[in-house]
Amino acid sequence: MKILDFLFPPACSICNKPVTEHGSLCPTCWAKFNWISDPKCCKCGYPFPADLDLGPNPLCPVCASCSNELDWIRSACVYDDVSRNIMLPFKHAGALRYQKIMSRSMIAAMHELKEDVDLVLPVPLAYGRLWKRGYNQATLLAKPIANTLNVKMDVASVRRKYRPDMGHKNAKQRLENIHGVFEVIKPENIKDKTILLVDDVMTTGSTFMELNRVLKQAGAKAVYGIVFCRVVRAI
Repeated sequence: MKILDFLFPPACSICNKPVTEHGSLCPTCWAKFNWISDPKCCKCGYPFPADLDLGPNPLCPVCASCSNELDWIRSACVYDDVSRNIMLPFKHAGALRYQKIMSRSMIAAMHELKEDVDLVLPVPLAYGRLWKRGYNQATLLAKPIANTLNVKMDVASVRRKYRPDMGHKNAKQRLENIHGVFEVIKPENIKDKTILLVDDVMTTGSTFMELNRVLKQAGAKAVYGIVFCRVVRAI
């Protein structure tokens, strides 16, 4: 390893400045991200303004009204120009050098998870999209997370049908488009399990809500979620 480090010195994955470890960021690039910290919703992790004191277990209006059906979800950072510039190339253009940055920050964002997880489930891709892209970005992020939690990663129990891309749809259209897209084909692996869903980005939460629905129907005990970045809109 020392020989490899000599031949290929560790460099920041974004700006190529020298760093101490492969797959890490220099302090300047790290500081550009809008990392999510307290105060935030204790259920979905929605970030609140830093000067608000909402008590030990604050809820955002969506979770307070019971509109968010997931048991718990967190995101490492806000979806903005900075996070988008590594998330999109990682997702669509094979820029796998960002995998460590993303998965490590997601693992750090899970430090508040108090319950034991039985299964890590990356959000599935439809076979056609998987064949075209060559990889599922959620699976690449989920593997180190499963290793850290010392639990199994499941890529076989849930199947996804192909649907048109949801990039320009609003929240209602996304929910309609995603309904019925997932099918649990091995319910025996899901029943009575606490499951952690893994994905790269959360826009409206419709994908996680639909997965939560089918997993709970298959007997899942609880469904949690972790993403690298999330869209933050005024609520």
